[in-house]
Amino acid sequence: MNREELNEELKTTADNAPRQMKPLRKLKRIDNSSKPAEPVYHGLHEAPQIDIAIEGEERPQERAPQQVYHGMHEKGRADDIVESAVYDDDYDYDYDEPEKGSGKKKKKKSKKDALIKLTAVLLSIAAIITLFLNMPILWYKKSGQPDERVSIITYFKRWQPTVDLEGELEKPQIDFSVDPDIVTEDFTDGLDLPQLIEGQYTVLFLGFDEDQELTDVIWICQFDIAGGKLHILQVPRDCAVPNYTSNPTTKINSVYYYAWDQESSKIQRVVNCVQDNFGIPIDAYITTTCFDIVDIVDLVGGIPMNIDNEIVYEADKIIPAGENVVLTGEQAEWFVRFRHDWLQGDIGRVQNQRRFMAAAMQKILSIVKDEGRMKLYSYLNTIYKNKWIATNMSVEDLSKLADFGSILSMDNVSVNMVPGEDAAYIGSDGNEYSIYSIHKRATVDMLNESFRPYQRPMLLSESNIMEFVSEYEYQYELYDDTGITFKDLEKATEPPRASDYN
Repeated sequence: MNREELNEELKTTADNAPRQMKPLRKLKRIDNSSKPAEPVYHGLHEAPQIDIAIEGEERPQERAPQQVYHGMHEKGRADDIVESAVYDDDYDYDYDEPEKGSGKKKKKKSKKDALIKLTAVLLSIAAIITLFLNMPILWYKKSGQPDERVSIITYFKRWQPTVDLEGELEKPQIDFSVDPDIVTEDFTDGLDLPQLIEGQYTVLFLGFDEDQELTDVIWICQFDIAGGKLHILQVPRDCAVPNYTSNPTTKINSVYYYAWDQESSKIQRVVNCVQDNFGIPIDAYITTTCFDIVDIVDLVGGIPMNIDNEIVYEADKIIPAGENVVLTGEQAEWFVRFRHDWLQGDIGRVQNQRRFMAAAMQKILSIVKDEGRMKLYSYLNTIYKNKWIATNMSVEDLSKLADFGSILSMDNVSVNMVPGEDAAYIGSDGNEYSIYSIHKRATVDMLNESFRPYQRPMLLSESNIMEFVSEYEYQYELYDDTGITFKDLEKATEPPRASDYN
C-alpha cells in the first residue's frame, strides 16, 4: 500500500469515528438576596406554564378553593383561614384579639344572628309568663258560689276591690217574666256579663247624704246592650213606699237604713224594693257620697255646663251664671243637691240632675275622643283605688260598660222619671210629711215601653206600688211623661223657680 492509499484510508476512518463531547460551560450563580419585581425565566427547569389567551376575550381570574369544615375528623381546619377564601357577605368578619395560647383568631358573630337569638329568648320568656298567668293557681271565692281555682288573669278580671263596702247581691227569687219569643236559647247580646236577663244589664246608682243614711239620689241605669241604648229612670227620693221602710216619712230614700227587713244587707233592701215595685231586675249597684262626687269631678277636670241663672247654694257657695261654666267638684255637689229655689222642690232638683247627667255623659265621650280609652280606664282605676265608689262589679265588668257607654250617641241615651204627684201624709208619729205619690198605671205603662225590652209586659197586679192619691183623685198629671234624650237635654234650661211666680 503506497502512501496515497494509506492517507485515503485514514481520512475515511476519521470521518466515521464519533465526535468528542465539549466540556460544559460554567453556570453563573443566581443571587437570591433580593427578590425581583417580575419573575425571570432561567431555563427549561423553570419553564413557565403555557397560557394561551383568545383575542377579544377577558381571561377569568382563578380563585383559590374555599376551605370547608366537614366535621370533627377535620378538627382544626375550621380555623385555618386562607387569604383567598370566599366568605358570606352577610357576616361581619371583624376579628377579636387571639385567644391566649391558641395562636388562632376568633370570628365575631353577626348582628342578625344576635337579633334572632335575642328575639327567641324574649318570646320564650313571654310564653313562660303567659303560661304562668293562665295556670289555675289561685282560689276564687264568691258568696253563694262554690270555690274554684282560677288563673291570675281570671282572678284580676273578677276582682271586686270595693264590694266589701256594701256586699254582694242575693240572687232574686222572683220571676221576671222573660219573653221567650225574644230571648231564645241562641240569643246573645255579644257582651259577656253576669246578667239576670240576656240582652240587658241594669245598674242601681245611689248617692248618699253626709250621714250616709239617706239615699237622696236614686237612678236605675239600664244598658240595653242588644239594642245599643241606655235608659235611665230617676226615682224621686220622696216616693212613698210604706211597705219597705219603718221610717214615719215612708220615703224610699230611708229604705237603705230604716227598712223593715233588717236581716238583709242595706244595699239588698233597696234592690228588693226597686225590683218589687218597678219589676226591673238589678244586676249590679254603685254607691257614692256627696263628698266623693267632689273628688271624682275634680279628677276628670270638671264638668262644663250652661248655667242659666246664678245658683246660691249657701251664702258663700255660689255658682255663677254663664255658658260652658266648668263646674268644680264642690260646685257639682251644690248643683245636684240644690232644691230650695225650685218651684217643685225635690222634683225641680231631679230635673236639674238630669241636666248634670247629660253634661257628665258628654264629658265621658270627650275623654274617649280626645284622650283615648286608656285615659278613661286610668280614671276608673283611680276611683277604685281611692274607694270613691262602692260596687259589686268587677274591674272587667266596669271596663266593658265604660266601653259600651263610650260608643253611644246622645240620641241613644234617654232619661225618664217615675210618674206621680206631690201629696201630704200623716205619719205614724202624728206629723205631716210631704211625699211623692206614685201614679201606678202611668208608671207601669212607662216601664213596659222603655224598661222591659226582653220581658213580657207587666200587669198592674205584678207591681207593689202603693198610691196615696187614687187614680180618680189626681190633682195633675204633669210628671206622667217626662222622657227626654240627652241630645235634647243639651238645650234644656233650668226648672222653674218659685220667685218667678211671686
